[in-house]
Amino acid sequence: MKLRLRNYFVTGLLVWLPMGITVWVLTWLVGMLDNIFLTVLGALDAVIPGIHVGAESLRNVPGLGVMLVAVVILATGMFVANMFGQWWLRQWGKLITRIPVVSTIYSSVKQVADTLFSGSGNAFSKALLVQYPHANSWTIAFLTGQPGGEVARYLKEEFVSVYVPTTPNPTSGFFLMMPRANVVELDMSVDDALKYIISMGVVVPGGPDALPVKKTEV
Repeated sequence: MKLRLRNYFVTGLLVWLPMGITVWVLTWLVGMLDNIFLTVLGALDAVIPGIHVGAESLRNVPGLGVMLVAVVILATGMFVANMFGQWWLRQWGKLITRIPVVSTIYSSVKQVADTLFSGSGNAFSKALLVQYPHANSWTIAFLTGQPGGEVARYLKEEFVSVYVPTTPNPTSGFFLMMPRANVVELDMSVDDALKYIISMGVVVPGGPDALPVKKTEV
């Protein structure tokens, strides 16, 4: 009886846990975008007196911040897709780079974003198998490119830049430069590799059929 109740509980937990985490992530995302919207409203209220009358009615509309932020991002993309928008974007970049502290943060984030979202880039394009944190201990990593600049001049062999994520939170990890000869390229997709990492090796790419077959003793 106890074993049956335990199985029922685990089965119910497997149903509700993914749903609960999904709702939690979506709630966090909606809250973050709404906070951005409210911050913009507060700034406009300080600049344009009297706008708070209409802003107060908009503050309590759930999800409005998400829609407006998405519209602003889409409109920005449409604006900078032409020559006039490109010119304004260059002027904005020149203005930002003249501000001492802001220029450092802005330039770094922009370079990372351009690399990650560029269609021609190599960032996170392949899943790798590397030895980390010591020999004979293997983990999954992602290809992020090749070392360059002064670093590349000190590396005699052909090296690659890899990102080794932590589990179950892959947003933190370690940046390593490893010899290409010590890196094994995997056929699995980046999505499958992320699932493998987040699940701590429980969700095997390819499903149960990919698991090794245990040898039976005769």
